[in-house]
Amino acid sequence: MADYIVRATAANSQIRAFAATTRNLAEHARAAHNTSPVATAALGRLLTAGSMMGVMMKGDKDLLTLQVKAGGPLEGITVTADSKGNVKGYVGNPNVILHANDKGKLDVAGAVGVGFMNVIKDMGLKEPYVGQTVLQTSEIAEDLTYYFATSEQVPSSVGLGVLMEKDNTVKQAGGFIIQLMPFTEEKVISRLEENLKNVTSVTTMLEEGHTPQSLLEILLNGFDIEINETIPTQFYCNCNKDRVERALISVGRKELQDMINEGKEIEMNCHFCNRNYTFSVEEMKNILKRCKRG
Repeated sequence: MADYIVRATAANSQIRAFAATTRNLAEHARAAHNTSPVATAALGRLLTAGSMMGVMMKGDKDLLTLQVKAGGPLEGITVTADSKGNVKGYVGNPNVILHANDKGKLDVAGAVGVGFMNVIKDMGLKEPYVGQTVLQTSEIAEDLTYYFATSEQVPSSVGLGVLMEKDNTVKQAGGFIIQLMPFTEEKVISRLEENLKNVTSVTTMLEEGHTPQSLLEILLNGFDIEINETIPTQFYCNCNKDRVERALISVGRKELQDMINEGKEIEMNCHFCNRNYTFSVEEMKNILKRCKRG
């Protein structure tokens, strides 16, 4: 089944909600970066959140970046998403191996460690919006719940999950974001809180065959739900050789000349998708000529 996000409203637009299934994009990230199970879970959770938060933005060229900067062995996570459902990301150390946590699950909090999260929204203004919060649990979903409440003043509930197969590929991945509008009635809040208590885990529900739509029906039980939009989502990196060449130009003429003098081809790597681009000595000479003309 292809990955997608559902956007909905409920209780006469007092609630807005997003739910996603993201197994394919989480597996794509795992394969691209060869991540360990705990690194896959951490990256998959943030990619899922990024995909939903990306489609919250209005403009075609708006970009969202989520950065987890923390002291754990994972060495941070970076995810970038656009408003069309495209998302990409990487972790600092893809090879982290940790024992399971007290609940017998992948120890994402232990891998992430203590630190903070940056939420950067580039909406074409002079300066991007930057929100920062201290990580509360380092499990990512609770940290985003805290971010929405403190930085955006939007009471929210975030659920994220990645379930691994025995061969360490991704079996299930997905999540939800439920948000209350400023005019939400007290009885709506109480009912929603009761509903959320009945949700065990996102991946358990996906394993039971639930879709993003039926996930929202459980979360928003007792409310009138209006599905506004279904948006495909995917792991997509827009890097190409021309972009990487521009990065190579930015290192400066002296460094380029030194590389040429070494007489060896060089390899440049894209952090986001782990693709390598090779430049021959001849190609570097041509780049240097263009530098000099520029």
